[in-house]
Amino acid sequence: MASKPIRIGLIGYGFMGRTHSNAYSQLAHFFDTDHYPVRQAVCGRSEDKVKAFAEKWGFESYETDWRELVKRDDIDAIDICTPNNSHAEIALECIKHGKMILCEKPLALNGEEGESMVKAVEDSGLPNLVWYNYRFLPAVSHAKNIVDAGELGRVFHYRANFLQDWTISEDLPQGGEALWRLDAAAAGSGVTGDLLAHCIDTARWINGDIVSVSAMTETFIKERVHTATGEKQAVTIDDACAFLARFENGSLAIFESTRYARGHKALYTFEINGEHKSIFWDLHDLNRLQYFDHGVPGDRRGWSNIHVSDGDQPYCGNWWVPGLCLGYEHSFTHALYEFFKDLDDPQPKKRYPDFRDALGTQYVCDAVLDSAKSGQWVDVKKA
Repeated sequence: MASKPIRIGLIGYGFMGRTHSNAYSQLAHFFDTDHYPVRQAVCGRSEDKVKAFAEKWGFESYETDWRELVKRDDIDAIDICTPNNSHAEIALECIKHGKMILCEKPLALNGEEGESMVKAVEDSGLPNLVWYNYRFLPAVSHAKNIVDAGELGRVFHYRANFLQDWTISEDLPQGGEALWRLDAAAAGSGVTGDLLAHCIDTARWINGDIVSVSAMTETFIKERVHTATGEKQAVTIDDACAFLARFENGSLAIFESTRYARGHKALYTFEINGEHKSIFWDLHDLNRLQYFDHGVPGDRRGWSNIHVSDGDQPYCGNWWVPGLCLGYEHSFTHALYEFFKDLDDPQPKKRYPDFRDALGTQYVCDAVLDSAKSGQWVDVKKA
């Protein structure tokens, strides 16, 4: 079968725009699919910047109004790399114009907004992806395969954290192109939607639905200068969040995230404890999966390291020889591969997260924030 082009329109040229553009440029070099991406156009508000981005990253054209991009007949799919408060508006307009959608996470500002997106895209039948990229790192996918094979037996515990330290300074403003994540109007929430959403997506993918949560949040610096006004305004995002959770399979969980963990730039870890085995993963050592097997003789029992780089491990056979490492950027190429290879697959269950999967994660985030306000356990709505 001849490969078919999928003409991409990218909205946003910041950090995530670069990571996605790199994936578009690499996919066909390393993976064979019936579809391949064409970098057709990129959109951004600054003409000088978006033109330079288009030239640097190989896009054939550019726009400064996303509405014009969405209308174009030479675009098949729209990649949304904008702040969270614009995801729903752009996605709904894409659906009106029959465009496939690849949307940055989180799906929306809240579950109610996400519901409208899910209904519209499912009614349309258009393929859709949400870029929860960490599940596509080989070691994380390997952990998923181990759990799916039943090797851990009954799962008792899941624990995860995502720690950063970049917002500790009181002088850091909120809002604007670089710091919109500190502005609740643009981001919806703080670490819950930005960092814990990644942990939640991975946990739900590997261990099943979360059914209830009990959370606490804190905003350590109560006021920051807003870049739009130059004046101090109340900070309404969560700087830190920790919550307990129960999974549908009966296992218990602890999740923690903060941007106030001095010394940590992006420490994301998870551990799963089962009746037979345990596994542990650390983003700072992302090619290794720690593995404990209680079934080996007692005098040989201990944690072992699986270096996930061999050809029979997820995605690795498409890259380098065993022992050589992959990085953060490869996860986006793998996500794109899963999306493209399933475009002609009639089976509804995909290996990548779609809008409905992301809505489930959004429901958990909503419940976490509700619980932190009420001080009570909150049941999680099922997507």
